[in-house]
Amino acid sequence: MLGIHELWLFVLSGLLLNITPGPDTAYIIGRTIQLGWRGGAAAALGISGGCLVHVLGAAIGLSALLMASSTAFLAVKLVGAAYLVLTGLQMLLSRAKPVTAAAEEGGETTVARVFWQGALTNILNPKVALFFLAFLPQFVAADSPHKTLAFLTLGLIFITTGTLWCFGIAAFAARAASRIRQSTGVITWINRSLGGLFVYLGVRVAMLEAR
Repeated sequence: MLGIHELWLFVLSGLLLNITPGPDTAYIIGRTIQLGWRGGAAAALGISGGCLVHVLGAAIGLSALLMASSTAFLAVKLVGAAYLVLTGLQMLLSRAKPVTAAAEEGGETTVARVFWQGALTNILNPKVALFFLAFLPQFVAADSPHKTLAFLTLGLIFITTGTLWCFGIAAFAARAASRIRQSTGVITWINRSLGGLFVYLGVRVAMLEAR
């Protein structure tokens, strides 16, 4: 169908990639401890939304442009690195408040911010774009007349399984952290950990090579 082959292998590979701990997992757990299930779910949806942008980009050729044009790659890389570093510094310097206090001052905005941070972290990372460009074609026949639809189908499968896994992580973290989310000391530690993670990701993105 659509020139897709070895779908079982794609699904298995995608599951293994999704369950491998990494920065996304750390971000989801940190936000869940801070804001509960809603924060973790927002982080998971944001990360998935960022991945969806890259899947669309791979399907229509934008990722290929990033690979072919060193100027385009450099521009996206620098913008993404700057965003990550600035976000990380803001979190490192922020003053923590208990979750209940944060919710009283505007929990909806906080959850929305978590979503957009997760999304932009992926959207502005050219390495994610190049991953989808390299990974998806491995499971599409070279002579398929429906490559765009095939890429979209595979991308949506990957994102769906990844989102479900991330929801599971958020649910587990929410139950495990139900008693510590009210501690400003713990929230301060989480903010600094996430801030350091963002700064690290920003530096790593800035050091990426186009080839």
